[in-house]
Amino acid sequence: MSDTAMKNNRLKDSILEGPGPSTSKEAINLFAKGVAMGTADIIPGVSGGTIAFITGIYSQLLNAIKSVGAESLKSLFKFQIADALKPIHFRFLIPLGLGIMVALLSTARLMSFLLKNHPVPTWSLFFGLILASTVVLGKSIENIASLKNIVMIILGAIAAFLIVGLIPVTTPTSWWFILFCGMIAITAMILPGISGSFILLILGKYEFITGALKNPFSTESIQTIIVFVIGASIGITGFSRVLSYLLMRFRTQTLCILTGLMIGSLRKVWPWKEVLSQKTIRGKIHILSEMNILPAQFEKAEAMALLMLVVGIILVFLLEKMAETK
Repeated sequence: MSDTAMKNNRLKDSILEGPGPSTSKEAINLFAKGVAMGTADIIPGVSGGTIAFITGIYSQLLNAIKSVGAESLKSLFKFQIADALKPIHFRFLIPLGLGIMVALLSTARLMSFLLKNHPVPTWSLFFGLILASTVVLGKSIENIASLKNIVMIILGAIAAFLIVGLIPVTTPTSWWFILFCGMIAITAMILPGISGSFILLILGKYEFITGALKNPFSTESIQTIIVFVIGASIGITGFSRVLSYLLMRFRTQTLCILTGLMIGSLRKVWPWKEVLSQKTIRGKIHILSEMNILPAQFEKAEAMALLMLVVGIILVFLLEKMAETK
């Protein structure tokens, strides 16, 4: 056998050695769970981590994330490719990742269409999803009514309320900011209750990223997706460990802060807004600032928005019920 064939066999063995599905049926099942996670991740307020928990792969997901570590990087820098790949749970990550990618690419087109053509009911759905997710996350906090926990929630809410007010409606499209968005948003995958899309909403990049996923083969979209994926890779191997540490050592405090952040960030997704200033750049209107308002009247459109808000709340509570049953 030639050296090239031996190297290829070693690479193949390294990829297939880790934990994961052992039959085609199991791989298809894991792929389907990835599709469910990807669909959830692109809808603000519904967490891919929640879906992973409901479908029984949450602990496997955490272990797979942690399998990409210093040992692999050390071998990679030595150009020992097979040794670098060996610790990583590829058999688990590949079918799951493919399912997530398929869902992101297909659902992004729908979300982009809804935001463009039906903004108020879509934002109402998002508001309901995030509002209910806040309640679900708050219920997981031990002794939430204590003064210390209430103070931390309030501080988190005030911080988020001020931050989303300071973040302009149009944030940079520079590579460094897209990289940063990927680093932060991906951490939601290990947090049941926190959505990566919710984080993108706070950062003002939800419509931009879903727009790139909607048309993934244009030069600009390819560049955006690559930079975002690089940021996500850095985030999931780095910051996710920090987050895991905080949840392990300071679980109650971390959950209180996260709950407060979600409460304060509802300011960002309020469906009824009045544009205060805008600017036309290259024929496209960019909103510079806006203000939340109450609807001037309650007619059919407002009734539909209210219905979507309720649908969002019910959906999250159904997912919570499924998780409890699981």
